[in-house]
This record gives sequence, structure tokens and C-alpha cells, in this order.
Amino acid sequence: MPYIKIEITREGVTREQKQTLIKGVTDLITTVLNKDPQLTHVVIQEVELDDWGFAGEQVSVLREKGITADKK
Repeated sequence: MPYIKIEITREGVTREQKQTLIKGVTDLITTVLNKDPQLTHVVIQEVELDDWGFAGEQVSVLREKGITADKK
């Protein structure tokens, strides 16, 4: 029974976006690994910006500097 954990920063991801992630990952696991979607678990955990660091800085500080992961 597959268990997939997605960790993202808490920055306003909508319920609909989370549903799309859950469905997409479930479909991918079903297609690639031939796993039963009824037995596939997907967990989305949101992490506060102060609790996530990258390149030696908190993401909250990086956001204040205008640094994001958004596609340009």
C-alpha cells in the first residue's frame, strides 16, 4: 500500500489545488507502479515559512527578499 507525503510551505494552497495533487499523484502511482488507487495514501503537510530553510535562510526571509519558487 503506497504512502506518499508531500511537504509544501504554507502559502495559500487551495483545497482544489490539494485535490489536484492528490489525484495526480495517485494516478501516477497507479500508472507507473501498477498500484491499486484504493490503497494509495497521499498526505499533504504544510510547513510554516519560518520552519523551512533553504540556502542557509528561512523561507520567510527569502520571501521578504522576493525569492520564490514560482515559474517566471
